[in-house]
Amino acid sequence: MVPGAAGGGINGATKLSPSIRVQKTEEAITSIPLDKVDAFLSRSRIVEPGVLEGAPYLLAGHQQHVIVGAGDQAYARGKFDSNYTNYGVYRKGQVFKDPVTRELLGVYAQGIGTVAVDSIEGEVATLDLIRTYEEVRPGDNLLPSEDRAVESLFYPSAPDSEINAQIIAVEGGVTQVGKFNVVIINRGEREGLQIGNVLAIYKTGEVVRDRVKGGRVALPDERAGLLMVFRTFEKISFGLVLEADRALAVNDKVKNP
Repeated sequence: MVPGAAGGGINGATKLSPSIRVQKTEEAITSIPLDKVDAFLSRSRIVEPGVLEGAPYLLAGHQQHVIVGAGDQAYARGKFDSNYTNYGVYRKGQVFKDPVTRELLGVYAQGIGTVAVDSIEGEVATLDLIRTYEEVRPGDNLLPSEDRAVESLFYPSAPDSEINAQIIAVEGGVTQVGKFNVVIINRGEREGLQIGNVLAIYKTGEVVRDRVKGGRVALPDERAGLLMVFRTFEKISFGLVLEADRALAVNDKVKNP
């Protein structure tokens, strides 16, 4: 008899019974090279209210051009820190509040590009645009470039604490979320989330009518995808959708895998 067999089959053939190998979610995903996902990762950040309003801002492009891009010169006004020569260009976006508690979580600062300070006269700086992801416009804000170590590999891991979150926004203005979309969730460093943490995405169970006993019944939540956290802030994290079995959306639940 073959080990694990269920017994003799027809004409003496061995009948094997199915077996299940349990594998942790984070083990099912190997390390992810940065160059494979870098194009999908967000350059945006979350800031406290008032930060962008107090930051330097773009006045105009060279020769008063309204829209400028990589390789152009531009001018900005504000108080510049002499310790920084490179600045990120940001555009104010949505103010995030927790969908349940209504706590203010932060302000979305959309990453537009990177500039280098060429010279400063009073409050006006001459800038060289190093790279742009969108057209830079007057009014866009400048924040000092962040000195963040970027690992060449992401190592998926399970969170150390229990996470119960929601998708509160999707980058790019789309409503339906799929693989390699960037989503924003309402949990961050204070809840113990770290870069590389893998979380499961759940669709809220439908509410159906009970045709036998009457009334309406909420069906269980259904697992519909997987995301990896790649950027954390105090109360918010950015995640990259690695798997999507169906269309995902804002308000979908995010939990430990």
